[in-house]
Amino acid sequence: MTIYQVLKKYWNYDSFRPLQEDIIQSVLDGKDTLALLPTGGGKSICFQVPAIVNPGICIVVSPLIALMKDQVENLKSRGIEAVAIVSGMGKREVDIMLDNCVYGKIKFLYLSPERLMSDLVRARISYMNVNLIAVDEAHCISQWGYDFRPPYLHIADIREIHPQVPVLALTATATERVVEDIQQKLLFKKPNVLRKSFARKNLSYVVAHEENKYRKLFSIAANIEGTGIVYVRNRRETQEVSRLLNNEGYNADFYHAGIDTPGRSLKQEAWKKNETRIIVATNAFGMGIDKPDVRFVVHLDLPGSLEAYYQEAGRGGRDEKKAYAVLLYNQADRIQLEKKLELSFPSIEEIRQVYHALGNYYQIAYGAGEGLVFEFDIGDFCSRFKLDALKTLSALKFLEHDEYISLTESVYLPSRLKIVVAAEDLYRFQIEYAGYDAFIKLLLRSYGGLFEQYTPVRESEIARRSGKTTREVMQILEKLEELGLLSYLKQTDMPQLQFVKARADGAHLNIDTKYIALRKQIMQSQVKAVVHYAEAKACRSRLLLEYFNEPESEKCGICDVCLEEKRLANSKGLFEQITFEIIQLLSAEHLSLEEIITSLHSGNEKERIDALRNLLDAGKVKSDGIGYYL
Repeated sequence: MTIYQVLKKYWNYDSFRPLQEDIIQSVLDGKDTLALLPTGGGKSICFQVPAIVNPGICIVVSPLIALMKDQVENLKSRGIEAVAIVSGMGKREVDIMLDNCVYGKIKFLYLSPERLMSDLVRARISYMNVNLIAVDEAHCISQWGYDFRPPYLHIADIREIHPQVPVLALTATATERVVEDIQQKLLFKKPNVLRKSFARKNLSYVVAHEENKYRKLFSIAANIEGTGIVYVRNRRETQEVSRLLNNEGYNADFYHAGIDTPGRSLKQEAWKKNETRIIVATNAFGMGIDKPDVRFVVHLDLPGSLEAYYQEAGRGGRDEKKAYAVLLYNQADRIQLEKKLELSFPSIEEIRQVYHALGNYYQIAYGAGEGLVFEFDIGDFCSRFKLDALKTLSALKFLEHDEYISLTESVYLPSRLKIVVAAEDLYRFQIEYAGYDAFIKLLLRSYGGLFEQYTPVRESEIARRSGKTTREVMQILEKLEELGLLSYLKQTDMPQLQFVKARADGAHLNIDTKYIALRKQIMQSQVKAVVHYAEAKACRSRLLLEYFNEPESEKCGICDVCLEEKRLANSKGLFEQITFEIIQLLSAEHLSLEEIITSLHSGNEKERIDALRNLLDAGKVKSDGIGYYL
């Protein structure tokens, strides 16, 4: 099939968006390619189409577990075989999935970057017929980027296993330094960057200097029709701002990473269907959510970087119709952001303290724990050891960089089952243990493939069909696992923390201080750029485009600064026109104030009086107390 036939068959599109076809052709020509496409530019089609055209499997590395799962479901709904291996899955479950990738008909293997640190995964990839390595959110590989993820550095390991396979790196945000770093870290054979301009001609960027931000927010909601997103700093604020909006009569809901995955999905769907008008969220919201008709995106607080701001603001107006990206700013925000910067860099002693507390939290002895994975509740952890949450998160990131631990986002995995004995052994068990016979038959009738792979199940559904309680169903499944009949993995909705190395004692914990100093320098420059954007009196679009290495861009004409310049220019022209008309009138005769005001064609009454007063002050027009003359 050609790329056009694939596009039509699986997506029912007749043509590609700008640059998509160039990217796909570059990949099919076997070239390592870095594609810079703005948010909503259709990145996934750029690797999915060439991977389907060619025989073999495409490996997709992405840091966003929720997005990976969405894409897998999307591909499956189109009849394309795809799987995702994420943290939280058991070794046996991963083993079966990797087997299917080697010997089965799987076209797409989605991996979180942490999985690339596993010797098992790397070994099995060596047996796969890989046709493409796709790296989503590729800026995560660069320490100069705004969201550096150390496990991304292991993508180069796959390149060494399959040196002839091209790499397609995709990102929506990258400065020139990050662009160079991505190609270097991914071992590009030749530099090859395809980019679409970051300009968004339909998006009006506005910075409003406001002390009363809520009043301004209500004004935006009242005056701009359609759905919107409001980004706030923390989880508590999402609920508070959502409540205030609802009190004012605006249909709003809140969203943050602390809500369980089914709950988050319900909120997303209600917003996408316009049942909820405004979603108030932390930066956990938006990745992979393609809603074209968002009319406004409001930031109540300063973002940490212009990369993050561009990506979040860019969720507005994907349908190419007018939309607004509004940043509400005051001096307190600047102080808050600078304070956050300081908290993001704990001392070496504080990092050691967090690592030591982790060992105690999970009761791991020194020299033990390598490879162990645990669910991680940061709230409980910080509470138990009286630690600051922001400093702790930062400490964990530095420990991750030095490969002592690996920490993933919260991930919802449903309960899964796999029968681990042969069919004849299961039948023999049913005869010997008649009490379990009806329950096992119900499982086999309800779920296909239990002998081949781990299959998602719902205990509540099994309970409904069997007339038992959910608790009883779980107890029976646990008993059948104990008897060696099946493997039962319970659902989870927590971040996963893995000890990459055995627990080290304080004396042998080597922290990369040079790296920490570099990260601080990078973050300081990012904060400086954000503050400059908020305070500069220059075209907002040009400021953003200059940051992303488009220095020759034109003024947008629709941001707050451009509109103010137009207004001033128009008012100056209007003032000159009224002045000219007054002089024309008075050159012929004496006129009273009322006669002048009513005879003029330009401006309103106030503008006409102001122009006359200005002429009097300059001595160009005189008055005898009754009328006016030159």
